[in-house]
Amino acid sequence: MNDNKKVVLSLVQPSGELTIGNYLGAIKNFKKFQDQYKCYFAVADMHSITVPQVPKDLRRRTKEVLALFLASGLDPEKSTLFIQSQVEEHVQLAWVLDSISYMGQLSRMTQFKQKSQKSEENLNAALFTYPVLMAADILLYQTDLVPVGEDQTQHMELARDLAIRFNHKYSDTFKIPEAFIDKEMGKIYSLKNPEIKMSKSDPDKNSYILLIDDENTIKKKIRGAVTDDCRNFAYSDEQKGLKNLINIYHSFTKKPIDDIVREYSGENYSTFKDDLGIVICENLLPIQKKYNEILSDKNYLEKIYNEGRQKAKYEARKTLSKVYRKVGFLK
Repeated sequence: MNDNKKVVLSLVQPSGELTIGNYLGAIKNFKKFQDQYKCYFAVADMHSITVPQVPKDLRRRTKEVLALFLASGLDPEKSTLFIQSQVEEHVQLAWVLDSISYMGQLSRMTQFKQKSQKSEENLNAALFTYPVLMAADILLYQTDLVPVGEDQTQHMELARDLAIRFNHKYSDTFKIPEAFIDKEMGKIYSLKNPEIKMSKSDPDKNSYILLIDDENTIKKKIRGAVTDDCRNFAYSDEQKGLKNLINIYHSFTKKPIDDIVREYSGENYSTFKDDLGIVICENLLPIQKKYNEILSDKNYLEKIYNEGRQKAKYEARKTLSKVYRKVGFLK
């Protein structure tokens, strides 16, 4: 890897089966970074335990996300692929950053407020401080760019604040990271309620499409997706259900929105849905095939994350050594 390249980092949680929203919003775009940037892509298994997990399922899903990285075209020769919990420097840096994080700032985090309302019985300290661990993930690798959705910009601001605060207190140590938001990427919403983001935690299984769903399931879910009674094929906020489906079509094909609307003007919604189902399957089936091949080769997958751990630790240790020295820890 070329050390003169800018650094891109992104982590994906293995807290449930991944949807096309996860794929289109993050993983699909990772591939385009790896030729231009020095890339770190990790499975954020430590972040996932802010909510209760079944240990054996977490281990399985961690491997599945890594396999999906590879099946989606990430090259371990070009990108560092690793598992967060296997690089202990993440939590070691997070503890130092905790010491300069303010309770007030953490309590204002929108996601914390939302999750704490949903999970009052599980209002644990990790739920409160995980944005600091997220900041540690980013700052540890002297990251320049972090691909994020708009719902993560607040956490990015915290990472930037902590980097600036530490640099001011101890001298320049961290790069100040920037959020990379793909303006062409519309957020993917629930197939049953286009007011909310598509999520694997939705109790209605027909509201999302999993990356591992089979062809018949995908087509059935798209046929059952909500649209509207307008009978007018348009891309507008008045027709949010249809707009969401058009965004999915655009995200898979990269066909301009205007061209999609022009092509299906005057057609029934059912015709568009049938075609969309085919588009999704044509894009996912090759990934699913490769994904299953990778998962069945346990030795190969283990080799990938072991090598990734070593490469990640090498870079992480350089940053952490500087931090420990500056705060006054003995070698």
